[in-house]
Amino acid sequence: MSDQILPLLIAGISVCAAIMLVVSLSSLFRGIPETDRRYMDPLPRFLKLIWPLADFIAVHVGERLPVELLEKIRAALSRSGLSYLMSPEQFFGLQIISAAFFFSLAYFGLSSIEVESVFLLISMTLLGFFFPYLSVSDRKKVREKDIVRSLSIYLDFITMAVEAGLNLNGALIQAVDKGPDGPLKVELHRVLRDIKAGMSRADALRLLADRLQIREINALVSSLIQSEKTGSSVGMTLRIQAEQRRVERFQRAEKLALEAPVKLIFPLVAFIFPTTFIILGFPILMKFMYEL
Repeated sequence: MSDQILPLLIAGISVCAAIMLVVSLSSLFRGIPETDRRYMDPLPRFLKLIWPLADFIAVHVGERLPVELLEKIRAALSRSGLSYLMSPEQFFGLQIISAAFFFSLAYFGLSSIEVESVFLLISMTLLGFFFPYLSVSDRKKVREKDIVRSLSIYLDFITMAVEAGLNLNGALIQAVDKGPDGPLKVELHRVLRDIKAGMSRADALRLLADRLQIREINALVSSLIQSEKTGSSVGMTLRIQAEQRRVERFQRAEKLALEAPVKLIFPLVAFIFPTTFIILGFPILMKFMYEL
């Protein structure tokens, strides 16, 4: 009799534990406040699937993180153009999810080949934790290159507008309206939005420089603020900056052209030369073998 009751008792306890776990998790998820995304960028499709879990981690774990770490993440998100997509706490939640995914991938992969490796599990978990940060870093580099590449174009637009009689605010509006799409257009639009919200033009430009942390932008902002303080010609300052950015752009192109032969050495030595030697030497080798 006891042998029949024991399995039923274990099953009942398991069902009750599962129900309690589901109820506890549902109550925890219901306690998460809904994020107001009306003024934020839309989420990509792959993030929408895991976003409730990222919000869950952000609410219950992210708020307990050190302020210095959150500020560092916020600066990285701002430089990569993701500050309107997620908060630092939500980004930390993505790091936890990524670490769990990489750990699961390594665990099931090792289990399928019946290999035990704690070092590999720890390495994959750390790689998963830092993978979102590496993605943000790569995005930041691409974004900075795009901003520097289009800066001379926008400077030409702003310079022509100022020399045509517009003030700097009007010139920025014309540049944003007529300029090519890209991250620099988005950043200049944010500058105009800050000015319309009541911020002074100098403070809005300083905020732009702090947000991007790009040498060319810092030089431009410093020159414009100094020009306003001293009362010198803004048009002349912009023309000098535009000419300097154009020269730097040509210098970067020349540097890349000079680096190209050096970068070709490895693929030539590792792939092209051996293939060429095999193609040329195979008939000669076969001829010697037949003659012998």
